[in-house]
Amino acid sequence: MQPYFYSVSEFIAMGKHGVFVWSCWAITIGVMLAFIIYSRKQRQSLIKQLTIQQARQAQRTTKTSIPVTKQAK
Repeated sequence: MQPYFYSVSEFIAMGKHGVFVWSCWAITIGVMLAFIIYSRKQRQSLIKQLTIQQARQAQRTTKTSIPVTKQAK
């Protein structure tokens, strides 16, 4: 059994197709990383919005739960 590539430089060149192969790999990894970063930022933003919404909801319920006293005539 003979190796397909005899050196690292031949592996990187890939028979003069290395530029295309490695650029496709770089683009794919770049897009995947961008998607991961975007998703994490969206998740953090959603958690922050939900926290603010819960705080506002809690303020509304405490304001409305104050007992109304009857005024003396």
